[in-house]
Amino acid sequence: MTAPEAPAHGLLFLVGRVFLPFAAGYFLSYLFRTVNAVLGPVLGEELALDAAAIGLMTSVFFLAFAGIQFPLGMALDRFGPRRTHAVLLVIAAAGAVLFSQGDGTPVLTLARAIIGMGMAGGLLAAMKMFALWFPGQKLPLVNGMVLAAGGAGAMAASAPVHAMIALIGWRQLFVVLAGVTVLVAVIILVVVPERRAAGAPVTLSDQLKGLRLIQASPAFRAVAPLVMTTQAAWLSTQSLWFGPWLRDMAGLDAGPAAEALFVGGLAMIAGYAFLGWLAERLSRIGIPVSFVAAPVTLVFIAVQAMLALGSGLPAWVLTAAFSATGGAVIIFYADMTQRFPAAMAGRVNTTLALYTFGLGGVLQILVGLVLDLFPSGEGGYSPSGYLAAFGGWVLVQIACFVWYLACRRHC
Repeated sequence: MTAPEAPAHGLLFLVGRVFLPFAAGYFLSYLFRTVNAVLGPVLGEELALDAAAIGLMTSVFFLAFAGIQFPLGMALDRFGPRRTHAVLLVIAAAGAVLFSQGDGTPVLTLARAIIGMGMAGGLLAAMKMFALWFPGQKLPLVNGMVLAAGGAGAMAASAPVHAMIALIGWRQLFVVLAGVTVLVAVIILVVVPERRAAGAPVTLSDQLKGLRLIQASPAFRAVAPLVMTTQAAWLSTQSLWFGPWLRDMAGLDAGPAAEALFVGGLAMIAGYAFLGWLAERLSRIGIPVSFVAAPVTLVFIAVQAMLALGSGLPAWVLTAAFSATGGAVIIFYADMTQRFPAAMAGRVNTTLALYTFGLGGVLQILVGLVLDLFPSGEGGYSPSGYLAAFGGWVLVQIACFVWYLACRRHC
């Protein structure tokens, strides 16, 4: 029920004209999403921002991202991912230009919100497009590969961004990123072919009916809490709080911390690619993709517990483990997409993303507020702060995992 019959085009066509343009869009989305892990300490020193202010400024990316998920899903299903994503990328570029001019929390926060709105289609537009062009059994693999492109974006947002800030400054960096974003928007409009699913919704009533159907689904209710809480932890930590953790808990300066995050980006690429490949292979013999996503997600929760407790493992090991396993929850998106018709794929993914990114934005603020309660006296935060912030959220994720296991047999 998920994908239309595979179009009669070769691999080069699908890779060059469908996959790569959307992979480039998601690369940029992830770069903008995670850049504050390196940029946050720079802004804190240059503009005298505390943890709560940096958390707010960073979190509005996710809050704005979440805020347009329902209209985004309807636009993806009504107008198609090609046009919708290109328009949003231009909006993101405008936000990047505004960010480059910011001199305080209000302007930087507004700019991050605009960027978040513009990047809201980075992954979800790609998933919708792939659901239109690829057979359902290939979706875990293709989605895993585009997620690997996001890992490359995370790598670019680490040591390379640190080097670029030292070379040209963070303001000029965002001007360059704005130009690249506009270029990708043009490529998507010019290169990507148009394709629509049969039964695409026409009226607003049809759109809203589909949304109600998705949220009433027992399968959605079973998996949504687990996806929300684990991906919120992934987004909150990787995009901002991993940088301070590496400084305070691992004792790394800015340069070595950026290098550790770069290793995390490599692990993220490898993890996404391997998990997507594994899920696709197992689906060929009738094993659901959730049988890959669930156990790896449990490992991800365990890694967070190690971060909260201050494990004695090397920083790069923990960074790699966190990054390699944190994306497993995204596989649940492919699982949910296959449970509904292709014409609803946009709304299925954006409904999950609405709650996930909204919670991710709130969690970033909460972590900042908790850490501010435990200053170390040396310009950072104490181990007790990370235990309270990270460890408390681990308990929430464990409860949601138990809920998922209890509900799974009824879905």
